[in-house]
Amino acid sequence: MRCHTCGDETFPSDNECQKCNTPHGQPAVTPGVPTYSVRGIGLAASIAVGATALLYVVLALFPLVGAVLARRAADRHDPDVLLGAVLVEVVLALPFLLAYVTAAVLVIIWTWRARKNLDAFPGALPHLGAGWAIAGWLVPFANFVVPCRVVANVARDSLWKRFTPDLVLVWWVAWLGFSLGERFVSRRDDQAYARLSEEPVSAADFEEYVDFYQGVLGWHLVPLIACLVAAVSLIVLIRRISTAQQERIALGAPAWPAHPGGPAAGVPLGYGYPTQPVIEPSPQVATDLTGTSPQVPPGAGGTIGA
Repeated sequence: MRCHTCGDETFPSDNECQKCNTPHGQPAVTPGVPTYSVRGIGLAASIAVGATALLYVVLALFPLVGAVLARRAADRHDPDVLLGAVLVEVVLALPFLLAYVTAAVLVIIWTWRARKNLDAFPGALPHLGAGWAIAGWLVPFANFVVPCRVVANVARDSLWKRFTPDLVLVWWVAWLGFSLGERFVSRRDDQAYARLSEEPVSAADFEEYVDFYQGVLGWHLVPLIACLVAAVSLIVLIRRISTAQQERIALGAPAWPAHPGGPAAGVPLGYGYPTQPVIEPSPQVATDLTGTSPQVPPGAGGTIGA
């Protein structure tokens, strides 16, 4: 017999499908257990993650612009140009923060839905409850481990993997590198900027701002690379898991009811419609085999000259 989930040939000696772990005789989706669409929310989350990564690229490379503005301020001895550099950086940071929060919310919703779908997949073995798909990101210290465990579980049971896919580990290591590295770099930038002269006057004061922007650029490259790796790997994971889950959910969708008199569900085309039984023969009208019309009996006064 073949597995109802992946279609592979199964053997009576095995209790479950060796490819997708679905127990023998079980459907692809357990009837009565709710499932959630992950295709639309997965697409939205992927777009938000990609937009966040692109905006962070612009923000991380801003020291190049800052160095140019600081050099122009030094040539003109104009502190207002330095103030303009700070304003430009703030303007660039606001869209990044908005995209970051949007991506975080969408990814959490997608993770929760993907984890809930495992409850409807026979053979899936979720280790953490669906609530951890949300709380895992919010609980301090737990957010260093729990989100990775939830996504790893979803990836294994959705993609039919015996072990956690390597892409999950790449995503999580890159995410931790970006999250921790960005905080460290931001704190270092704030401390270095606080040591600069608040009202530069001499050429040496302006030169300090030039050196500052040129120095922080190298530090920003570390979280920048980690951000790009984390974003790309997460987008790939979301797309693969969403596609796999939607295909499995479609297998468990009820078939359309058959048209009255048409072939039953599962009957191959070309077999024709079933023959309708005849309950009883239709009544026949008696006929005269001689072909003569019936005679009307004569009545009184019915014949002339009688």
